[in-house]
Amino acid sequence: MILVCGEALVDLFAGAGEGSEMPARIVAGGSPFNVAIGLARLGIEASFLGGVSRDGFGTLLADLLAREGVDSRHLVRTERLTTISVVATGKDGHPSYSFHGEGAADRSLTPADLPQALPDAVQALTFGSYTMAVEPVGSAFAALAERERGRRVISVDPNLRPTVIGDMSGWHRAAERFYRTATVIKASDEDIRIAWDGQLGMAEAAAYWLGLGARLVVVTQGGQGATAYSAAGQVSVPGHEVAVQDTVGAGDTFHAALLARLSQTGRLSPEAIAVLDREALAGLLAYAAAAAAITVTRRGADLPTAAEVEAIGIRSR
Repeated sequence: MILVCGEALVDLFAGAGEGSEMPARIVAGGSPFNVAIGLARLGIEASFLGGVSRDGFGTLLADLLAREGVDSRHLVRTERLTTISVVATGKDGHPSYSFHGEGAADRSLTPADLPQALPDAVQALTFGSYTMAVEPVGSAFAALAERERGRRVISVDPNLRPTVIGDMSGWHRAAERFYRTATVIKASDEDIRIAWDGQLGMAEAAAYWLGLGARLVVVTQGGQGATAYSAAGQVSVPGHEVAVQDTVGAGDTFHAALLARLSQTGRLSPEAIAVLDREALAGLLAYAAAAAAITVTRRGADLPTAAEVEAIGIRSR
């Protein structure tokens, strides 16, 4: 089992309106929420740890996790409201963004809400996005990561959201808590540009994270592919040439598929990840890149199944 820790929210897509009305569409989302569903679709047992409201949106989120086969024993249900991320498109076609999450369910998790002990089946925990940096949930998750480091794989995807975090100096302090516990860090080249204001390149950021103790750093570059950095050296794979619908959920797909492949090949442990050779790294990247390539051909965060990834030519290594 992989325990996915973080936020579940809803995205509200609002179109240009007429008069007093604005057409809208609600979609379940949140980066960790997507990762949990992605793992389940790839045949990996997953559980979700996060604050989920008892309001209508929270019920939608909890029901969807259940339908996808994600274990619900670690959901923390609360009367606090669900975070809503609003994307409004004006008559000129340009989107505007607003975020309604202050005091919401996903931020309200406290150390008292953490499981006192994890099931033996949990091999890995994932953390990512803004719930690493907002309080009280950020400190609660950091305490959990610190408690479980070394015993289980800790995988971190910063998935930076500057409009939510605000103070980037505060983000650095908060994220450092997780980086120091991480076995795996998966980041995009955009995350690195934002985090260091363009002052560090991919290799420099990877060297920094490896120096903090990570055993594997993977940097994604959209359609250009991905690069892994570890004790075995640097390995890159190209992206797939596909007809892109949108890139929503691509990074979450890559993260889920990376961990899924480690599990499928019997390498989901700190010790096994530390000794991955170049061939194994190339296989991991190829599988995750293939999964992400499928997602971008579909509208929204519609992550692929294991059968779909296998169908485009990825085989076990």
